[in-house]
Amino acid sequence: MKPKVGDFRMNQPNILLIMNDDMGYSDIGCFGGEVRTPNLDQLADNGVRLTQFYNTARCCPTRASILTGLHPHQTGIGWMTADLDEDGYRGDLNDTCVTIAEALKLAGYATYMSGKWHVSRNQSPNGSKHSWPCQRGFDHYFGILGGAANYWQPSSLTRDNEPIDLTSLPENFFLTDAISDEAGNYIRGHAENNSDAPFFLYTAYSAPHWPLHAPEEDISQYQGRFAAGWDRLREERLERMRTMGIVDESWPLTERDWSQTPWDDASDKAWQERRMEVYAAQIDRMDQGIGRIVAALEETNQIENTLILFLADNGACAEEFSPKAKPLPSDYPAGTTHTRDGRTILRGNDPSIMPGSEETYQSYGVPWANLSNTPFREYKHWVHEGGIATPLIAHWPSVIDQGGALRHQPGQLTDIMATCLDVAGADYPTQLNGNDIVPLEGTSLAPIFHGQHNHKEALIWEHEGNKAVRQGQWKLVSKYPSDWELYDLVANRTETNNVAAQHPDVVEELSTIYDAWAERCGVKPWDLIAERLRIRREKSSNTRDEGAIDRREST
Repeated sequence: MKPKVGDFRMNQPNILLIMNDDMGYSDIGCFGGEVRTPNLDQLADNGVRLTQFYNTARCCPTRASILTGLHPHQTGIGWMTADLDEDGYRGDLNDTCVTIAEALKLAGYATYMSGKWHVSRNQSPNGSKHSWPCQRGFDHYFGILGGAANYWQPSSLTRDNEPIDLTSLPENFFLTDAISDEAGNYIRGHAENNSDAPFFLYTAYSAPHWPLHAPEEDISQYQGRFAAGWDRLREERLERMRTMGIVDESWPLTERDWSQTPWDDASDKAWQERRMEVYAAQIDRMDQGIGRIVAALEETNQIENTLILFLADNGACAEEFSPKAKPLPSDYPAGTTHTRDGRTILRGNDPSIMPGSEETYQSYGVPWANLSNTPFREYKHWVHEGGIATPLIAHWPSVIDQGGALRHQPGQLTDIMATCLDVAGADYPTQLNGNDIVPLEGTSLAPIFHGQHNHKEALIWEHEGNKAVRQGQWKLVSKYPSDWELYDLVANRTETNNVAAQHPDVVEELSTIYDAWAERCGVKPWDLIAERLRIRREKSSNTRDEGAIDRREST
């Protein structure tokens, strides 16, 4: 019998935390998807999959929460990386939170990060760097500070505290590959130079976040794979998920997104297929890189006592660009105006332009996001299941001995910090750098690895006025500015049967829990925050962020 977590406190494990960006719940193979992910599938086969784990519906809040074990508003990133003149919405990690890296350094860990940061208001090397990775506990950092990037020449590319000259990048540079290879280099370098200490490595991919960029060799592998269209593929994916035990047989498939036509009636089918082919290739390329990272662990004899956690930062992204292709503005932070060989980059979901190459800048949009989130409702931004449910894989050969097992106990991002501290035998600081630290909100997932409960009482979310509480079988959820809805997640996790009218006592109880949480965590009314955001955008026409992207809105 393999030892349990506590037995390793005298032999601290390495911890590899991998998160990708804007991927739906069921895209990867081991959660029912069509994308080939043999390396993630192998981690799942030799580890456990948590089927009811949750993120925080959006890029920045998720990153703040996973790094700190707090709810986003407690960290200063209640919305995105913009200062909206309210505590909890300053757009920077504040000085009353502590990162996993900061906490584990106190326990003797070496700390590394490769990938997307996106929790700092300032991304310029000329401004304050107080909330950059190396100022928040990481010994070394490589990646992008912002939220999105041209994959061949990413803006805000940084090593430690210094910007990287994009003209110095090799001809074959591709951001996903670079994130993977830098992570592997950290692992090998650690084994060679610092083997007496355990390491914490945070690898945060920007893939498959828009723009739809992927090498043609990967895209071609998916030619024709999505020709059946979103309707049939959603049904086929659901059947695989039921067979695998990911979802319950009784949960119905949600209806096709209200804004979309049936596949048989869709126009521009070749372009639509190509959008999903490129998106799949983005995930495929990431999986290849994860394979190289795992290989680095194996080559250095560190795999057995390394806890690997993999998840996504939010549900699938239904953001659509304007169909009119146009040059990117010169100050757009998530892209560039020209390719490295001088071609103009066109932004826009224009069916006359096939996505994938560097001179394009498109998203895969609503219909394919609907497929990615099978069988759930809604998308990134919202806190229905499609916005917050994420696949979570935990792999730890020395401890997890039920390879391929499913775990259905719920958990959320705040639990990642608690888990890392638990397996490391590390303490959560009450003070750091002279500042009192907000108490940890999470609960360790380690018992779940062994099929036990971690006694999570309630899970709570808020983003852009969208709000939810999950307690036991019940989930209370509201899509701003609509009324509360109530779902029995045991019977209906796909949220197709609103039973609020039948259970007013449950609505009252859970809404009271939400109100107390919102008050404690500093959540402000969204009307107030939206007005602050409007004023900010009016003051600066140069201000652009993910919130400015056109996205599907419901009536």
